[in-house]
Amino acid sequence: MELEDRITKLSLLNAPSGFEDAAAECIIDMLLPYVDEVRRDVIGNVIAIKRCGKPNAVKILLDAHMDEVGFIITGSEEGFLKFSLLGSIDPRNLIGCEVTVLTTTPIFGVIACLPPHVLTKDEREKVIAVKDLYIDVGLSGEKADAVPVGTAGVFNGTATALAGNFVCAKALDNRLCVAVMLDAISKLKNERLNADLLILVSVQEELGMRGAVTGAFDLRPDYCIAIDVTHAETPDSPKTGVFKAGKGPAIGVGPNINRAFSQKLIEICQRKEIPYQIEVMAGSSGTDAWPIQISREGVCTAVLSVPLKYMHSPVEVANLSDAAFASDVLFFLLREWEVNHA
Repeated sequence: MELEDRITKLSLLNAPSGFEDAAAECIIDMLLPYVDEVRRDVIGNVIAIKRCGKPNAVKILLDAHMDEVGFIITGSEEGFLKFSLLGSIDPRNLIGCEVTVLTTTPIFGVIACLPPHVLTKDEREKVIAVKDLYIDVGLSGEKADAVPVGTAGVFNGTATALAGNFVCAKALDNRLCVAVMLDAISKLKNERLNADLLILVSVQEELGMRGAVTGAFDLRPDYCIAIDVTHAETPDSPKTGVFKAGKGPAIGVGPNINRAFSQKLIEICQRKEIPYQIEVMAGSSGTDAWPIQISREGVCTAVLSVPLKYMHSPVEVANLSDAAFASDVLFFLLREWEVNHA
């Protein structure tokens, strides 16, 4: 399967934070041809191992979270569904959104909005709070009442190619990076490694990196690369802290990252002529690397990020070249890992 196909397949799955089963089942199937062991843990993480067969081998962890932002039904009112958010979503992105309510038979819905004709000037300039929004699924009051409280939902969307080698889809944060990780692992299928490769496809990152906490404690890696998205440059974005899409993945530097390990990634990019960018992370990286770094006695961590436009919206956009470059970095790092590397 090609990288673009992996991205498309994974992005279309409906698996918000705390409800990741659909993504987990698909990811397990995609991992099976390339690893020696794959399982799910109590919290729902997908954990896989590719052993090198050498005694006392170093353990290198690749981590990417599988959950997406979404919502959860809290009740109904006159045929309209009430909801709370799963993860951080700007309420301005919700008005008029198409959504899928994940009942046993999924229900299509739209987040209700009043037309501008009936709004006052003040109302047009006001951001509506989530508590005042409703999902219209076209049901009568009685039938809407039958939608179980606690049912999850996600943005509705398709994966669409854009000009310039871009793809637009929901859930690219972070299924894009799960696809990158799977692509790198697939290229290692017939390679003899010098380290045991651990894979953590974590849950509930959008709710506080919960899966990474338990997964890292379980696996006890020596090294970890957290693979996640970062903010891509747009005309209205800040002038700092954003990265050019199509110019390569971003390598994190800062206190959440081991300096020698990040330098190793930089050296690979320079030697293999892979374009890259540097992302300064002055505090938390905002990725699973934050809890993994301090798991047990500590883990040597690095962060590799793919630039993404319109994060936590139904129309996230990424450049496929950046994903391919990120896959190459992981592939060369693992293939060339030295027995005595420290």
